[in-house]
Amino acid sequence: MEVDEGGVIRVKQNDLKQDDYRFKVANREALIGVGLVVFNFIWWFAFAYGLGSKDPANYKYVFGFPAWFFYSCILGFIIMTVLVTVIVKKYFVDIPFDDEGEVK
Repeated sequence: MEVDEGGVIRVKQNDLKQDDYRFKVANREALIGVGLVVFNFIWWFAFAYGLGSKDPANYKYVFGFPAWFFYSCILGFIIMTVLVTVIVKKYFVDIPFDDEGEVK
């Protein structure tokens, strides 16, 4: 690593240790995040376009909302909030951002 005259830290590719466990943790957590986004999109799309593509005269209502809106937006938000909270608490870990051998 080197610091240029503007105070910007430049990291060379050789300075990064690819076998560092932090890369594995970050990649795993990124894949979990992508999985959650894909699940959310499929949930939203299936209910919004699956139930919402009918004639509005035939809509069913849940708590005063069209069923497609309730299941895709309201229930979907609640499920995703609970799911993300559980996944983060159970599978995500705190990792240090400083170098492993760095002396303070």
